[in-house]
Amino acid sequence: MSGAEIVLEVSGVSRTYTDDKGNVVEALRDVSLSVQKGEFVSIIGSSGCGKTTLLRLIGGLDKPEAGALTLGGREILDADPSRGYVVQQGALFPWLTVYDNIAFGLRARGVYKENKALIPRYIGLIGLEGFERAFPHQISGGMAQRVAIARALINSPEVLLLDEPMGALDSFTRADIQDKLLELRRERGATMILVTHDADEAIYLSDRIVIMTPRPGKISEIMEIKIPRPRHRGGAEFLGIRRQILEKLHLASAQPQPEYTI
Repeated sequence: MSGAEIVLEVSGVSRTYTDDKGNVVEALRDVSLSVQKGEFVSIIGSSGCGKTTLLRLIGGLDKPEAGALTLGGREILDADPSRGYVVQQGALFPWLTVYDNIAFGLRARGVYKENKALIPRYIGLIGLEGFERAFPHQISGGMAQRVAIARALINSPEVLLLDEPMGALDSFTRADIQDKLLELRRERGATMILVTHDADEAIYLSDRIVIMTPRPGKISEIMEIKIPRPRHRGGAEFLGIRRQILEKLHLASAQPQPEYTI
């Protein structure tokens, strides 16, 4: 993606916090990262390495002690619709239908009337035609995650932040959501940043993978994934990159089982 526009800049960011036992924890130390417009970047690392902390900082849900974050040249100071955020459980409003969950951000911003024609389009993009009037308890977990993604994207964010949104789903539903993310990215040219523990998921989706060290979280390496799309999870190049990532995470000896089985 040489020469592409830089949309997000993370410059020398550090973050510490005090845990519930009164211990000072250094979550991130001197993290710098540039993300290009339309790029899909995954952040991977062991539990507690600061992946979600970094995503929260980008989302404006937290503030760094040192360094700065900018989106489109503007400093990130708080949360706003320029960054869509999807968490593991989707966090849909249980009292709202699929339609009204997707429409929520438009109504909150006071732009529902002029943009309501977009809602059926997004319902079609996520494959939930016929479920417009269903409530969250009436649809599956995978459907709920698709609704959460559509709710974030309908506000046309400059970047979509994904905090392990497939983590609680079965492997087949995960594969479906992964393909839906790629389809939405092609459709909208969206910039996406994913936090995941899953090397296979990161390789399948990403243009680049950011590998983080254990606490304090630092970027140890950024891998560019040049495998042509569509990617075959069982291909030699795919498996070779998977092995490299696991070795870098000191997990290669664990002999992980295939994620997708029949």
